[in-house]
Amino acid sequence: MKYYSVLAAAVIASLQVQADDVAGTDKVWTTSAELGAITTSGNTAGTSVTGKIDAKQELQHWSNQYIFSAYFKEDEKTDDNGNKVNERSAEQFMVSAKAAYKLDDEFDKLFTFASYTDDKFGAYTKYTTLAVGYGTRLYNAEDKSLDVEVGPGYFSGERSTGETEKGIIARGAAVFNWTISEAASFAQTLSVEYGEDNTRTLAETSLLAKINGSLQMKAAFRIQSDSEVPMGKKRTDTQTSLTLVYSF
Repeated sequence: MKYYSVLAAAVIASLQVQADDVAGTDKVWTTSAELGAITTSGNTAGTSVTGKIDAKQELQHWSNQYIFSAYFKEDEKTDDNGNKVNERSAEQFMVSAKAAYKLDDEFDKLFTFASYTDDKFGAYTKYTTLAVGYGTRLYNAEDKSLDVEVGPGYFSGERSTGETEKGIIARGAAVFNWTISEAASFAQTLSVEYGEDNTRTLAETSLLAKINGSLQMKAAFRIQSDSEVPMGKKRTDTQTSLTLVYSF
């Protein structure tokens, strides 16, 4: 994990310098941080925590995005001696970075994308994706937009059984945004990484409701699916969350 953290930091720093050299303009950041926690007691006891930081940077020639998310879950169980113990049942970290170079058209871009997922209890305990490609906006209205991107890439994964896989993939992604009103918005994201050994699909449906100028409440449903998983593991993981989002 430390190796990938250092690698990610180095890549981000490199992209940052490149963007500054090309643009030569002031940086414009849009950042959101979200956090949610659920604690239960009684017949079912446990705690789950989810958090995410999403930072976007718009420069004259570059559009960059950096995401970090984490999810933990602990359940209270009774051991063989009758003692109450906390047992970790979910632990996932994900970090991604995307740098997109703006072409002459307002919404056309060439991008590079990298992501790393560490999932202690998943079908794949480690999953790395690198991709390049082209992105554009297929639909643009005053209150709705649909952005898509497609391109080739490479993945490396380690299964829960210890086996490793790697190979060429084709990656496609889409983001649909709908501003319902001044106080509410809807978003749907989808990415598909198709490879010979595995196809990974990630999707999130979310609804944001504004509490005040900077604070929002977010309800989301997230799906992660792998086409090939070890025996005893399910292909699809889902997560339903209710979080507070602070934008700055």
